[in-house]
Amino acid sequence: MTLTLFPGRATLGDLEQIWRSGIAVRLDDSALPGIEAAAELVRQAAAGDAAVYGVNTGFGKLASVRIKPGDTAQLQRNLILSHCCGVGEPLDVATTRLMMALKLLSAGRGASGITWKTLSVIEAMLAKGVTPVIPSQGSVGASGDLAPLAHMAAAMIGEGEAMLDGERMPAMQALERAGVEPAVLAPKEGLGLINGTQFSTACALTGYFSAIRNLEASVVSSCLSTDAIMGSTAPLEAGIHEFRGHRGQIDIARAMRAVMAGSEIRESHREGDTRVQDPYCIRCQPQVAGAALDILRFAGRTLEIEANAVSDNPLVLVAEGKIVSGGNFHAEPVAFAADQIALAIAEIGAISQRRVALMVDPTLSFDLPPFLTPAPGLNSGLMIAEVTTAALMSENKHLANPCSTDSTPTSANQEDHVSMAAHGARRLKRMNDNLNVIIGVELMCAAQGVEFRAPLTTSPALQGALALIRSEIATLTDDRFMAGDIARAAALVAEGRVQGECDVATLIAGEAA
Repeated sequence: MTLTLFPGRATLGDLEQIWRSGIAVRLDDSALPGIEAAAELVRQAAAGDAAVYGVNTGFGKLASVRIKPGDTAQLQRNLILSHCCGVGEPLDVATTRLMMALKLLSAGRGASGITWKTLSVIEAMLAKGVTPVIPSQGSVGASGDLAPLAHMAAAMIGEGEAMLDGERMPAMQALERAGVEPAVLAPKEGLGLINGTQFSTACALTGYFSAIRNLEASVVSSCLSTDAIMGSTAPLEAGIHEFRGHRGQIDIARAMRAVMAGSEIRESHREGDTRVQDPYCIRCQPQVAGAALDILRFAGRTLEIEANAVSDNPLVLVAEGKIVSGGNFHAEPVAFAADQIALAIAEIGAISQRRVALMVDPTLSFDLPPFLTPAPGLNSGLMIAEVTTAALMSENKHLANPCSTDSTPTSANQEDHVSMAAHGARRLKRMNDNLNVIIGVELMCAAQGVEFRAPLTTSPALQGALALIRSEIATLTDDRFMAGDIARAAALVAEGRVQGECDVATLIAGEAA
């Protein structure tokens, strides 16, 4: 199966499908005229006398050096090889493939001067499973993601390394084995391939997709925790949230009402409950998760725009018949979006961790046994699982410090203000991995707490979630080796299974309200 992309019109849903499914990608044929018109303008400039940056000049601080017409092809190859300076762990295959698709989208707008023939090499690599090995460190987010994209372009011309069928090998070997003809770069094509924000944007997008999934899981975990401590659902009443007016808060409260509907536990203490108010981590979940949802939606829209953007330099303005230098490679919008996503991840984890702490603390957990073990003292129960969530919560707080406020001059001060978007985007995976665990442990604690309320049962929706949890993680009786339980709980969250059990995405969207 192949997904056809229409440059300028790709949706977040399209991009998530590329990342999660590994689907092949191609540009729609309607992009061909614009692509070739831009390439023709570049060919004319390369044969002309006027200096055009990156076509017949050097790069960066060397832009004043003219290149002879006969050397323009070598210029592009040299550019790719000299910029392959990335270090660190390779970017994962799924995110690398998304990055490649983003480059197709950008060049497909017909303003980069990259030929259809060269772009077809990216399409063929995606179809045949040839994935460049992209070191994850080396970009400062301007002048584009130069080093990571250079490693991608190097694989296209048979240099560097690539993955094929799970094996790492020289790129030329991978291309030959897959039957893909390597690219031969025309004027400006090397520059067009490495100049842009596709590495940062791909990493930020995957961070966004995972954060949304974590947010949805937190709706389930917070509802289950509310029943575990026999908390009130009065703070979920629609009128409260309508008076505040924030869309995310309204949506989260509506979803929580639906997920908790029909809970016997809640009905058992609706009358005569002496508690006037629950702690904030229970009472304010719509306000906190709702604010996170609002900021994630804003960041997602920013990244959707950037995914469809032309972000290299110079740009070929076909209608005006000229090639113009600009600054679309500066990834400040991506950096801001990544910082916003990081804040949301940190806060979703912070309030989830407080619910974990609430449930294991016998002075706060409303008749639940200490550390949720039926035999406290001899057994420690979920004592240290809570400590793990505290450690990961604090780590995420540290990681949430903004990256976009940092900058350092590079390239002999020609590139004197940079975005650090790559730093901001790369850390999101680590933060989401931490959040998977925090929410996973909350689910373990809440499941244990709800079971202590038997014979009363939780809501039908949450009973389904509880059954799923118990299919992977047994009820904790005597102490046992728990690392595997935590890993399985985190996987339930990361894979979208527990939130899918309650159809939270639909409930948040309001389609089943």
